[in-house]
Amino acid sequence: MLGGKKVHPSWCVPGGVRSSLTEDNIAWIRGRIEESRKVAIAALDLFKGLVDKFRAEADSFGNFPSLHMGVVGPGGVWSHGEGAVRFVDADRSIVADNLDPTKFFEYIGEKVESWSYLKSPYYRPLGYPDGMYRVGPLSRLNVCDSMGTPLAEVELSEFRQLSSGAVNASFYFHLARLIEILACIERIEGMLDDPDLRSQHLRADAGVNRLEGIGCSEAPRGTLFHHYQVNQDGLIQKANLLIATGQNNLAMNQTVTQIARKYITGPKIPEGVLNRVEAGIRAFDPCLSCSTHAAGQMPLLVQMIAKDGAIVAEARRNTP
Repeated sequence: MLGGKKVHPSWCVPGGVRSSLTEDNIAWIRGRIEESRKVAIAALDLFKGLVDKFRAEADSFGNFPSLHMGVVGPGGVWSHGEGAVRFVDADRSIVADNLDPTKFFEYIGEKVESWSYLKSPYYRPLGYPDGMYRVGPLSRLNVCDSMGTPLAEVELSEFRQLSSGAVNASFYFHLARLIEILACIERIEGMLDDPDLRSQHLRADAGVNRLEGIGCSEAPRGTLFHHYQVNQDGLIQKANLLIATGQNNLAMNQTVTQIARKYITGPKIPEGVLNRVEAGIRAFDPCLSCSTHAAGQMPLLVQMIAKDGAIVAEARRNTP
């Protein structure tokens, strides 16, 4: 309704947004709320019914202790907008709280490895790589104190029963996403009568008044930081994007390692390992090229390499 298309909408513009909702838009959304809520609840029930059948996967797909990071609103409520950054540990004890998102570089470091184009962010006080942390739906549910909506709050309470501390198995990213979808539907329903949705006061028009700006939000796949520096003419001199996929990089690598250790027991790589590795990666919903391919068709090459660098075995799919 606002973006004009489902993927990569062009709604946000410098200084504000492009359009507001019309009465017809709001009526259409209101008419879809009940159906959307029922579908979300049905999907939650379906997933929870499958959990016991896939307990082995849940226990081995990214199930390891790590920090979790996310933005929380006042009182620790689940938030996708403004708020403060919070870190919790594997026991869900708060490690750091009320951190200023615009000063993320003070508590997040960025490591570059020669074997990857993707940065490896880490929590500075613990150093690299001990400062590994995760972001996204799973982490947001681990760092928040409440969901702020009634139906999602019930689901959060049930979600908490999966572990005595933080829920650390990345398999449950999917369950966390479903709970967030339900919370979003509830939030949307509560927003529809807000007159600001119909406002025509959409955009500020001004020249360069600051040479540096930092923004933070909770994107669907995790916390997102943008840091820009411009000159007096408004031309970008420096830009640094700290995206969720990068922040989950160390955890994705650890997930692949855990899957390999469990399912590769001999000198050969079983064919099924390709699907398990893909499932482990997809749990994080990375914005890498793999996320744009249909399940089971993602180009994938898994190699077993000896200490001397020799390739002992490999398995591939859809690669030359």
